[in-house]
Amino acid sequence: MSKKILAFLMAAMTAAALVLTSGCSPADTTDDEFEVCSETASIDYSEFAGITLNVYNWGEYISDGSEGSVNVNKEFTKLTGIKVNYTNYTSNEDMYAKIVSGGASYDIIIPSDYMIQRLVAENRLEKLDFSNIPNYKYIDSLYRDLYFDPSNEYSVPYSFGMVGVIYNTKMVEGTPDSWGLLWDQKYAGNILMFNNPRDAFAIAQFYQGIDVNTTDLNEWQKAYDKLLEQKSLVKAYVMDEVFNKMESGAAAIAPYYAGDFLSMYENNQDLAFYYPKEGTNVFVDSICIPKNCGNKKAAELYINFLLDPNVALQNAETICYACPNNGVVENEEYKEFLSELHPDAFDILYPDMDALYPDVDLKNYYFHDFSADMHKSINDLWNKLKIESGDEESSTSSIYIICGVVIVLLVVAYVISRIKKKKREEA
Repeated sequence: MSKKILAFLMAAMTAAALVLTSGCSPADTTDDEFEVCSETASIDYSEFAGITLNVYNWGEYISDGSEGSVNVNKEFTKLTGIKVNYTNYTSNEDMYAKIVSGGASYDIIIPSDYMIQRLVAENRLEKLDFSNIPNYKYIDSLYRDLYFDPSNEYSVPYSFGMVGVIYNTKMVEGTPDSWGLLWDQKYAGNILMFNNPRDAFAIAQFYQGIDVNTTDLNEWQKAYDKLLEQKSLVKAYVMDEVFNKMESGAAAIAPYYAGDFLSMYENNQDLAFYYPKEGTNVFVDSICIPKNCGNKKAAELYINFLLDPNVALQNAETICYACPNNGVVENEEYKEFLSELHPDAFDILYPDMDALYPDVDLKNYYFHDFSADMHKSINDLWNKLKIESGDEESSTSSIYIICGVVIVLLVVAYVISRIKKKKREEA
């Protein structure tokens, strides 16, 4: 059963559970399909009716109404009268470039930890007024006051997770537990790799015991050399393409986010997942308001809506990432939902970190931001790697482009020759 349809069928059951576990009382409503907590419903939204919020978020990172799920943006509009213009980005860096360029104005963004650190340092975020975000009380203390925003002045946690390795049990032997699987010659041409520098370099760094936040360029060179060593084994450098390739069996191994593994597993039960023993990236994505927002208070009310336990539950069940909202995590129906996805889903999303990585300071597993010069050096190494790597899909695309150009030139040459011939005949 699709996880989104399952979420839809369980919506009524979870409302009662939320009353018991989170203190959230459902609001009176004529809509039997979805209801927010009474505290969220009782806010006066009348002054904002008709305005539009521009929300910029990761792709497939919200309950959007597909496959029977609740469309939380439509529910927000229904409750408040505030319209939502919702667009997506594929990486923190793409989002950052759009914000910095000033080409578009956004009211809500949901960056990762290290990117928030950069945006705060560059004075690109608004300070939040938590009197407009009373549902912040549901955020667990473990995810507050983290290094990138020590007092949560600029951000509210939305989801969190870790990177691990996804592999096809029909194509990979044994029970792997190391990043070394991504360098195993037996699986040449069946290995996918992250198509972004921070995640890709981090894998090589964890594998070699290098600090992922080091500013020592010699250490980054070691990571580069390790990735270069891997290049002949890599089928393709991917981001969202990983879903199709792993679900279809077109590739055997891919590093990716734990929550996305659960989505892939739904479509291919031959897939398995593990956290590498050498360590891995831990991340928190948080909701922020950019400096150029159109209506700060309305944006804060949108944040408050997302923190409503009923709304947060819908999002958690749709995106399958770990949720920092106690109103969700303490809900037995949520745990039952996860068990329907995968027998170990809850432990994958909420692992015992002391058991998984004993004697490790987890703050070293978060990405920290770098100086502009350091970013340039890292990007230079990444671009050099991609130029030298010539992965399968890039090469194939280049061949298609060259063939296309040749065909167009031949057609143009033929047309010109025909025109010239016709003119000669008329003369």
